[in-house]
Amino acid sequence: MRKKKMITIILICIFATLFLAGCISFSKVKKEADERFSYYESKSESINTTYGKVTYINEKVSSEYPDTDCETILSVHGICGGYDQAYEICSPYVGKYRLIAPSRFGYPGSDLPENATIEMQVEAFVELLDQLKLDKVYMLTTSAGGTSAIKFALQHPERLKGLIMYSSGVPRYPATENPEKKKTYAGPPSAFCNDFAMWFFSPLFKPLMGMDSNALKLILPMKQRKAGIIFDGEVSNTVMSNYPVEYNLSNIEVPVLIIHSKDDKLADFEKVEPWISAIKDCTFVPLESGGHMMTGNSDLVQQSVCDFIEANK
Repeated sequence: MRKKKMITIILICIFATLFLAGCISFSKVKKEADERFSYYESKSESINTTYGKVTYINEKVSSEYPDTDCETILSVHGICGGYDQAYEICSPYVGKYRLIAPSRFGYPGSDLPENATIEMQVEAFVELLDQLKLDKVYMLTTSAGGTSAIKFALQHPERLKGLIMYSSGVPRYPATENPEKKKTYAGPPSAFCNDFAMWFFSPLFKPLMGMDSNALKLILPMKQRKAGIIFDGEVSNTVMSNYPVEYNLSNIEVPVLIIHSKDDKLADFEKVEPWISAIKDCTFVPLESGGHMMTGNSDLVQQSVCDFIEANK
């Protein structure tokens, strides 16, 4: 009995120690993430559109260069994102180009209209550009943001100088008919859309998604992103699979730059590759490694984007 009691006490001590260590680790990560988000929140602005409030970061170039003399990038973030991620995706270009980094529907500071659609998101982007008096921009998108960006390029080519796609989702090839069987959801379950759950499962980011667990700091806090994540799971991540004909990349009339890693576990390289020759004006930069975040390729990615923009001014 004494031996069993001792073992029980030891096990309780071990679990208590692990629990305490976990709480400390979680608190540290959450604190860093909250501080990071607060910094970007202080940089954000908002406008009212037909589809509700849209919040964004408007990073102008140096005062040495008038806004009218520089190119503008409209950054469209992926799932679990917001204006903070949209900004960080394009942060290497700050000072060289003007950067507009909005939150998509349901993400930090942006409303999620009732029965929201991708078409509505596109028109909200148009209203944002109108209010900022921006006629034509380069749109840079990543991951789940690709759905809105592709639809924007198809519906409003007159507003784009070029479309840049980082690790973006695409419809199946060829997009000649819509499948009978429809997807209903593709994203994190609602129950996982909280800070603790994401922290708890972050060690699985690498084996499951090819992303370092440090990416957790980019997606917390989850409370401000949950509505957008659910919208992406229900809509952004399903409509291109369900209605590929409506997202046929061969109908895009603006220059396109696609940068994609061969080992991307979230957006299949094999799904992207067939589109390269089908797109009318496409520059393709395949990466041998780097995963969904294109890790280790920053110099090549940045140079490719700058070259693309300079070539299509």
